[in-house]
Amino acid sequence: MSYLGIYTLANDVVYDQLLALLNSIEKNISTDIPVCIIPYDDKLDKVKQEIDSRANVTLFDNVDSIARWESFAHQVWQHHPGAKTSKIARNWWSSGHLQRKMCVFDGLFDRFIFCDADSLAMKSFDNIFEKLNNYDFIFDDWIHTKDKTKVPLNIPLLENQNLFTEKDIRPRLHCSDFFASKRGLFAEQELLELQNLLVKKKEVEWLTAWWDDAHLFNYLTFKSNRPLFNFTLSDQGEDRTGNCAISDPFVNIDNVVYNEEGLKPIHRLHYMNYPSINFTRLCQGEDVNVRYQDVFLYYRFLKNPGQKPQVLKAPNSLTKANRLLQKTIQKVKKALF
Repeated sequence: MSYLGIYTLANDVVYDQLLALLNSIEKNISTDIPVCIIPYDDKLDKVKQEIDSRANVTLFDNVDSIARWESFAHQVWQHHPGAKTSKIARNWWSSGHLQRKMCVFDGLFDRFIFCDADSLAMKSFDNIFEKLNNYDFIFDDWIHTKDKTKVPLNIPLLENQNLFTEKDIRPRLHCSDFFASKRGLFAEQELLELQNLLVKKKEVEWLTAWWDDAHLFNYLTFKSNRPLFNFTLSDQGEDRTGNCAISDPFVNIDNVVYNEEGLKPIHRLHYMNYPSINFTRLCQGEDVNVRYQDVFLYYRFLKNPGQKPQVLKAPNSLTKANRLLQKTIQKVKKALF
């Protein structure tokens, strides 16, 4: 029997979001399913304390795997045309560690689901695991509908080189915030071969944006040509739903949200494009104008509801101005140093 589990990527910066995700998994999926947290970086004091308090949660500690994927990303991205951008932009983007989510292929779970920490599980993942009987990759996103300039693979370039058509490419496009797959894919030799194609054959130019983990992941799944399924392309209308808190309309029923059209259940509510500091402040009682923030607060304080803010207050103008100044200063420091 396959060993099933859930991965996420986190550190202390997203601590409140991580707690909300873990609580939503316990509430809406299972109290027993194992969850493994891949460390985004070394800021893990609060994360480790939380892990110690939960029997089913562990920390990914395969340092060789982390080093393998970090090295792969750095080797590839330095050859992308975007690497020629300004030093400030290079330092800003390449200091991230989102590529570490690819460590899922080296982990303990035979079959797994990866879910970004800025998400809430809304229903059972059983149908996702079942799909892995017939597919190697499972997704549930709408990136394939985006404009040519905003999708991970450079469609005009691939068409102009007579390599693939847009019809070939679009059904295999996907995000990297939520997916299911299997242990052992992209082992050492395969990854070296793909790296050779990216660097020496200049296939890195297939990637639309520079230093984007989703774009690199799309290349890997596209070139490997393994069977792939996206729920948003399903023949079953019930499978096709939104998931994005910032844009998709949902209906909240007892702190579980459903697709507004037809009240279809969704796999997860994704708070993409909201900065993590918003959720820290929200948990401290600030009205940060995040959609479905009441749902987030419910799961964040599920185990200690007495600590949940009862009244949310908006920040004053002086606070807003000071935060903007500090944000600008930190951005400049990070870019330069």
